[in-house]
Amino acid sequence: MVDAWATAQQVIDITGVTVTDVQLTQAQSSIETFSNRIYDDTPKIRPRDLYWLRKAVAYQAAWEVGQYDLNTRLDANQVQQDGVVANLDARAMILGPRAKQALQRCSWMRSRTIHVRSAFEDGQRGYGSVLNEASDEQHHWTPMGGGA
Repeated sequence: MVDAWATAQQVIDITGVTVTDVQLTQAQSSIETFSNRIYDDTPKIRPRDLYWLRKAVAYQAAWEVGQYDLNTRLDANQVQQDGVVANLDARAMILGPRAKQALQRCSWMRSRTIHVRSAFEDGQRGYGSVLNEASDEQHHWTPMGGGA
């Protein structure tokens, strides 16, 4: 039994590709590297994220079977041959495209946007928005300038 987020049978079920235990272990290692999670942390990972990690390992295992010598490849993001130039993602030569898609669906791989409220938004500091005309009665107004 291989310690991986997917089994050899799940790789077949998901991709239709048969892999060995060694190939599954290699794919697991690749996904651990790119996901920044390790198999030993599995009990701490949410079920939804485990679902996507399983898919990522299966897709990576199937992709790696068709690749030639991943361990000695150059780290390239541009390939040119016969006048044709291909610009690749930084991981294109070492991470399968469907595995990358699955990893991007893991909760910790998505961007996190935090909204910070400004003092001008409704409800801030115990009174309505200073820009909202309806909250005028809650603000003390004084005339501008030095009067007549």
